[in-house]
Amino acid sequence: MKISVVGTGYVGLITGAGLALKGHEVICVDTSKEKVEMINEKKPPIYEKGLKEALEKIVPFSLTALTDLKKAVLDSDVSFVCVGTPCDEEGKCDLTAVRKVSEEIASVLKEKDSFHVVVVKSTVVPSTTKKLILPLFEKNSGKKLGEFGLCMNPETLREGFALEDFLNPDRIILGVEDEKTKNAVEKVYENFSSQKFFCGFSEAEMIKYASNSLLATKISFINEIGNICKKLGIDTYKVSEGVGLDKRISPHFLNAGLGFGGSCFPKDVSALIAKGNELKVETFLLDSVMKVNELQPKLFLDSVKSETKLKGKKIAVLGLAFKPGTDDIRESRSIPVIQELLKEKAEIVAHDPEAEENMKKFFPEISYADSAQKAVDSSGMVFILTEWHEFSSLNFGNKPVFDARHIFKESRPVNYRGFLW
Repeated sequence: MKISVVGTGYVGLITGAGLALKGHEVICVDTSKEKVEMINEKKPPIYEKGLKEALEKIVPFSLTALTDLKKAVLDSDVSFVCVGTPCDEEGKCDLTAVRKVSEEIASVLKEKDSFHVVVVKSTVVPSTTKKLILPLFEKNSGKKLGEFGLCMNPETLREGFALEDFLNPDRIILGVEDEKTKNAVEKVYENFSSQKFFCGFSEAEMIKYASNSLLATKISFINEIGNICKKLGIDTYKVSEGVGLDKRISPHFLNAGLGFGGSCFPKDVSALIAKGNELKVETFLLDSVMKVNELQPKLFLDSVKSETKLKGKKIAVLGLAFKPGTDDIRESRSIPVIQELLKEKAEIVAHDPEAEENMKKFFPEISYADSAQKAVDSSGMVFILTEWHEFSSLNFGNKPVFDARHIFKESRPVNYRGFLW
């Protein structure tokens, strides 16, 4: 099929590349000329495992990039909406980009006689597709649902494994409310062996929020358990391992440490809380999930301060991305840690295998080392804030190593300090 994908961020570019690898003819659309040029030159504008190799294989044969949305929609049968929906200051989902793109695509549909399907992959709170996106399309296209197709298809990607997850998902959630659209999206995903789960628009939206909120809850839960374990001298990770053996629970996301970050968990939990507040529903559990997560960096620094002063110390901060395998620093737990270190007048030498350029925009005033080993060698103590595997093989000498992510399982540095274990 001929498919256009609007937005080339983490979701859009992975979606476009994945669909092209599955045999579709894909046009990626973005307002950024720089991004479009990079994609057409087979250079990924984001870091994701396997993405560079994928672009080398599919560009320009089955994937190209444009800034011209109208041309892309006219030349395709299906359009994926993959634009950002960040949280505003109140925690609500900002739908500005979704609204704008919906209006633009709908205007193009006026000129099309053929049946065109719009698939919304952007994360939006429940009822958005039915109450906002559908009316926008009907108003701006002059057509009714059935004359065009609409599907809510939330993304379920882990950054660092996004391409792998797109090509081999646990399930594909498809919110549709007419048979013609259902048939069309089945054709889009016919080369995927994963289960296709069909439901309504709002159910599909809620599945995304409920899934991410539950995973965030597991992280905050084990961090709270870890905070208690630390006081009692109990190894939290042994507790996690034992709990995770229960088939009803599973070991996934029971990783005690600094907490969660990234583009999904903080934003989605906050947006669901805001929606609950709007509906006058108390969100006691979700509020606690966020409070525990916000507290973890402070508890980590309090733990360090109980052993040593930070003022004037030269500290190697290893790990800036919110997780390994990505260059994404959105809501990274290293940000509040660095902010507090700067307040303490500490001297910071930071390193991350992929995220340094992004963090330089956030903290231009700190130093960055060419390698993790150089950061360690030039410092008096070490903080490990992201669990990049390569950090476990460094030579730390006799320097105190404060590990907030449990990267050392067996052999540990001489002056090793675990955060919650």
